[in-house]
Amino acid sequence: MNESKQIYRVAEAARLVGVSASTLRLWESQGLVVPDRTEKGHRQYNAEQLARLKHIAWLRTDRGLNPAAIRETLEIEEEPDASASAPASEDPFVEIGPRLRSLRHAAGKTLEAVASDLGIATSKLSTFERTSHGFSIRDLRDLTEYFGTTISKISGEEPADERRLVKSGEWRTWPTMSPGVTIQLLAEGRNMMDCHRFVLAPGASSEGAYHHEGEEFIFVLSGRFEIVLDGQEFYELSPGDSLYFASRRRHSWRNRFDGETVLIWVNTPPTF
Repeated sequence: MNESKQIYRVAEAARLVGVSASTLRLWESQGLVVPDRTEKGHRQYNAEQLARLKHIAWLRTDRGLNPAAIRETLEIEEEPDASASAPASEDPFVEIGPRLRSLRHAAGKTLEAVASDLGIATSKLSTFERTSHGFSIRDLRDLTEYFGTTISKISGEEPADERRLVKSGEWRTWPTMSPGVTIQLLAEGRNMMDCHRFVLAPGASSEGAYHHEGEEFIFVLSGRFEIVLDGQEFYELSPGDSLYFASRRRHSWRNRFDGETVLIWVNTPPTF
C-alpha cells in the first residue's frame, strides 16, 4: 500500500507515536491535531497527521513545551515563509521581533508567560514579534534584558564598513521606537560603551521607567531635559549640564522643553 495513503486508527497511531490513545484524544481537545472521521464517527489519521502527532510528541518530550507553547510553535511553523519571496531587508531593526520570538521559543516560554513577567499585554508582544513595531525604548530594553541580550546584539548591528571616525551629520540612525525620539550612533562596532546622540522632539519621553546593569553619562547640547531616578530624584538639565548615574536605578525621562532637545548619552557596558 502507498504509505502516503495509509490510514491509522487511534490505537495504531498511538502505538507508532509512543503515547496512549487517551493522549491523542487530549491533544485533539487542546486543538493540536484534528483527525479525520469515518462515517460512524471513529477517529483515523493519515500519514501527514501521523507525522504531526510525532512532531507534537517530540515538542512535548524533547523540548519540554506545554500545550499552549506547542500550539503556538505549530502555528508559526505553518505560516508562509515571506522571506523566501521577499528581498532581504537592509534594516536590521525589522528582524528584532522575529529574533526575540526565536529566543522565546528556545527558552520554552509562551507569549502569555513572557507578557505576564514583563507586565505588558500579550497582544502587544505578539504584534512586536511579528512586526518589530509597537514597543517603546523601555519595553524593548526590558524584553532584551529578559532574554539576556541587548538591542544591538539582537539586531546584528555591527556594520561591515565599521568606521573609527564618524563625521558630524553622518551618524547612522536607529529606526524610531518611541514617538519623537531619534537615536544616532556616535561610535560603531564592538565597543565597551554605547555612545549615542539623542534628538528629542517636544514631549518625547521614555514612556516609563526602566533599569539595567552598568553606568550612564548624559551631556545636554541644547534644549532642556528632565530625568527621574528611582521615582524620587528629579533633575532638569540645561545646555552644558551633565549627569552620571548607576543604570540599576530605575530611570525615566522626558523633554519638557517646547523645542527640540539634543544630548549625548553614553552607556557602559553596552546595553542598547
